[in-house]
Amino acid sequence: MSKKNNGGLIRRFLPYYKKYKWTMAFDLFCAFLTTLCELVLPIIVRQITGMATENLAGLTARFIWHCGLLYIFLRIVDTAASYYMTSVGHIMGTKIENDMRRDLFTHLQKLSFGFYDNTKVGTLMSRMTNDLFDVTEFAHHCPEEFFIAGVKILCSFVILCTMNISLTVIVFAVVPVILVVLIYFRLKMKKNFSASRAQIGELNSQIEDSLLGIRVVKSFANEDVERQKFEQGNKRFLELKSERYRIMAAFSSSTRLFDGVMYIVVVIAGGLFLLKGQISPADYVAYLMFVSTLLTSIRRIVEFSEQFQLGLSGIERFAEIMDTQPEIQDAPNAKELEKVKGDVEFRNVSFHYESGQRDVLTHLNLQVKAGESVALVGPSGGGKTTLCSLIPRFYDVSSGQILVDDTDIKTVTLNSLRRSIGVVAQDVYLFSGSVKENIAYGKDDATDAEIEEAAKLAGAHEFICQLPQGYNTYVGERGVKLSGGQKQRISIARVFLKNPPILVLDEATSALDNESEKLVQDSLEQLARGRTTFTIAHRLTTIRNADRILVLTENGIEESGSHQELLDKGGIYSELYKLYAAM
Repeated sequence: MSKKNNGGLIRRFLPYYKKYKWTMAFDLFCAFLTTLCELVLPIIVRQITGMATENLAGLTARFIWHCGLLYIFLRIVDTAASYYMTSVGHIMGTKIENDMRRDLFTHLQKLSFGFYDNTKVGTLMSRMTNDLFDVTEFAHHCPEEFFIAGVKILCSFVILCTMNISLTVIVFAVVPVILVVLIYFRLKMKKNFSASRAQIGELNSQIEDSLLGIRVVKSFANEDVERQKFEQGNKRFLELKSERYRIMAAFSSSTRLFDGVMYIVVVIAGGLFLLKGQISPADYVAYLMFVSTLLTSIRRIVEFSEQFQLGLSGIERFAEIMDTQPEIQDAPNAKELEKVKGDVEFRNVSFHYESGQRDVLTHLNLQVKAGESVALVGPSGGGKTTLCSLIPRFYDVSSGQILVDDTDIKTVTLNSLRRSIGVVAQDVYLFSGSVKENIAYGKDDATDAEIEEAAKLAGAHEFICQLPQGYNTYVGERGVKLSGGQKQRISIARVFLKNPPILVLDEATSALDNESEKLVQDSLEQLARGRTTFTIAHRLTTIRNADRILVLTENGIEESGSHQELLDKGGIYSELYKLYAAM
């Protein structure tokens, strides 16, 4: 994504205020009240000083008390307004952050496999969390701080012009110079913050990768290797953060210099005007106080500029993902796929993963009848997993058509298509939770009886009952507390619960020991009964009972037939089977 300018990012962000427009309006009203309270003090001091130098008789205790009571009242108003801004204003910012995180998560759920093939999960986690944390402060303070600064500068300018236009013009002539310096450093900070965000995303991804693979790390005694990899990323982040603080130091030092310039301009120019009688002592004191207020406002903008850039950086990275369109979406007039029998047909299908790469499948034609069991074998890279991934539209064909019950799958909704297909993969993913919750993932409104029945059909009920809390046993992250065979049978149980007419078994037993393989294979045969089944297998003994076996190579389907027919043929399958039997 091309880098967006600040205006474009802010326009992208503004719709999130819509739900909270009245909260924002009252927050800005409170900001106006606090600003008003701050501007009144120099006026009160000016009045008292003016009367003391020009009309001492009129300066009474009553007048002074009235001024004091007015200021106390304004301070009470200021306290109440400040409380609202700090509490409700920040809560509004948190709600906006929450809305953005919800939208981001929802959008990530829509993105296709191709996006996740090329994106690190740790980077996405960083964008979901760290990047959006700063949006809370940005959402609250951005309009508030700029509004306060605008009101202070405008009101100060108007009030000071009523005292002495010449001195006011001299004082405010310094302001554009300050703004130029602010913009220069802000641009440098924006570049640094964007680089820092990207680096912390990379660092998070590396940490996640190392920790998820901790068993592999320890088995190879490669802790030092991982530490060195981490140290490189961590060092780069340190360099970026150090550069940030150097920029901020130059930024802050420059503003302190301009503080001194502004004060000395008022002191010298004001003193000369005072000497010539062109300004009163009271106005001179008021000038100094207003300049102090003006400088305080500029300093607040300077201090907020870091948060401003962090917020914009977070919004930019948020927009980058939100602008990524899913490669696979429902057609505008997509219909529901209903009452699926299970006929599947590939018509002249070609597919490649990325533009410019060679086709994994080329002009492939295949018809599978409802209830038929088809096994796919062949060398790695022949396209077996790819073929099965195209049926539920995890990827879209490059050309040709795939039909289910004579209906092009591109013309039906993704939800209805995927509800009709069950997948049991080699790499079983169990969610952190209980056994019952993982089985119920196949049908979110399932009853306990339905869950138990699915477990029985998958051959999992017996071992589940022996677990410490039975169906309520916590399985650990990715099911780490269960064996490979147990995890696989739970994954089979949730497909039983889903009860799809089409089934894809992607090397579902290849990672299991012989005992577990037999248990799981019995469960799979039970699951496949009466369903259209596509089985990818390296263990050729598990597919001997398939209705049809397809030998898939980079040249396409080279052989097709039953186990015995292919053995009798003496071709590729026969050679593969002999090789496997000899192992």
